[in-house]
Amino acid sequence: MPDQFIIRLKQISKTYHSEQAGGVAEIDLNVEKGKILAIVGESGSGKSSLLKLIYGLISPDTGNVFFNDDEVLGPEKKLIPGHDRMKMVTQDFSLNLFAKVYDNIAGMLSNTDLKAKRQKTLEAMDFLNISHLSEKRATDLSGGEQQRVAIARAIISDPEVLLLDEPFSQVDALLKNQLRADVKRLAVQLGITVILVSHDPADGLSLADHLIVLKEGRIIEYGTPMGLYANPKNLHTAKLLANCNVLTAEDALMVGIAAKGEVVVIYPEWVQIKKGRHSKLFHVKDSFFKGFYRELLLESGQCKLRAVDFNSAYEKGDRVQVIIKKYLEF
Repeated sequence: MPDQFIIRLKQISKTYHSEQAGGVAEIDLNVEKGKILAIVGESGSGKSSLLKLIYGLISPDTGNVFFNDDEVLGPEKKLIPGHDRMKMVTQDFSLNLFAKVYDNIAGMLSNTDLKAKRQKTLEAMDFLNISHLSEKRATDLSGGEQQRVAIARAIISDPEVLLLDEPFSQVDALLKNQLRADVKRLAVQLGITVILVSHDPADGLSLADHLIVLKEGRIIEYGTPMGLYANPKNLHTAKLLANCNVLTAEDALMVGIAAKGEVVVIYPEWVQIKKGRHSKLFHVKDSFFKGFYRELLLESGQCKLRAVDFNSAYEKGDRVQVIIKKYLEF
């Protein structure tokens, strides 16, 4: 086994009898040491199940999970489920809500060396920028603050792998980017391998070194975020990762594309717009202010397109011509 792979999954499958739970099927995966892997997919695609299988919280029906050269044992073979060199932060954080932040974190270490215990606790809080919350009870914190406490609890025992289940779901937009940066620092500065699952593809695109797309329990694509975004091999991936336009072959003719495939995918940023007296191809049906740009909804008959206007040059009702700079066919 190459030294760079810390986690290996071989033909992992897990089926649930309940229709509400998403299992996984025939998963082969190698996770590179010290990198961030993001698992993205729709609800019920098997993301959380895959994370629990990696950690050893549940056992696969078939296949094996390895941490380095050691097989990860499930709850049937291990008294306390979960691998000793991995830590997992779940969506409920598993905090003692009525204990102080300091005690929540310090409680993960033994009392054999009280001075070292205090030092490590202070370092963990400082790393996650929660030192000022030390004396607050966990129940008095916001969701984002509780998330940071939960991560500090996880890293204080120096794990080699950190598993994060929907780490940004309870964080507002202002704090999400900072928490993403903190997770990135975990991998870079502490050398921790991070595996996270998210229903929001933006988390994986902005944060991960590698990305896998799950659909109905199977990996349909694997690669770098930039590679999968620019050149997805599946329509599902394109729709998941980008707010893309999906046109039929007939509608694609309206923008000058003679499609060979069944559908054409056009990202909003690939739509170039021009305005002039004789521009009659599309009209701006609506304009949505997004801060530093506007998102335009263009329409011509039954054909609709979303486009990006960075210069606020177009308004509702304008007649425009459309040029497609790039497109994908499926």
